Amino acid sequence: MMALRLILALAALIALPAQALDYRSVGAPAAVLFDAPSTQGKPLFVVARGYPVEIVVSVDNWLKVRDSSGALAWVETAKIAAKRMLVVTAAHAQIRAAAQDSAAITARAEKGVLLEWQATLPGGWVRARLPDNSSGYIKLNQVWGA
Repeated sequence: MMALRLILALAALIALPAQALDYRSVGAPAAVLFDAPSTQGKPLFVVARGYPVEIVVSVDNWLKVRDSSGALAWVETAKIAAKRMLVVTAAHAQIRAAAQDSAAITARAEKGVLLEWQATLPGGWVRARLPDNSSGYIKLNQVWGA
């Protein structure tokens, strides 16, 4: 009986859904990233509005975040918005009219350009809003933050 309970407990754990990644962006005009969850910590970087981050952990009024380079830092929760942004990681990303490799290229984006995330689609595509407010489709492997 004990073995059956153990097997059922393990099966329940295996059936749990994977934790979804929590991407957001800086909502304030600028945010200081610290090495500890305190303004008394060492300032590491200052990042601008729209800078995408992945939330790793939340402690009181602080968030531990990871950026596209993999660097970890702490930021005040109030500086982060729910809006999801993407950063282009490919040297020359192609924005397409549809989520297909054969679709027409409607724009190109250079490394470091920020795009607004709209949806993650099957097949490794993301729908995103470009800086000119047009929308298009970009491969997941050309951006970070989705």
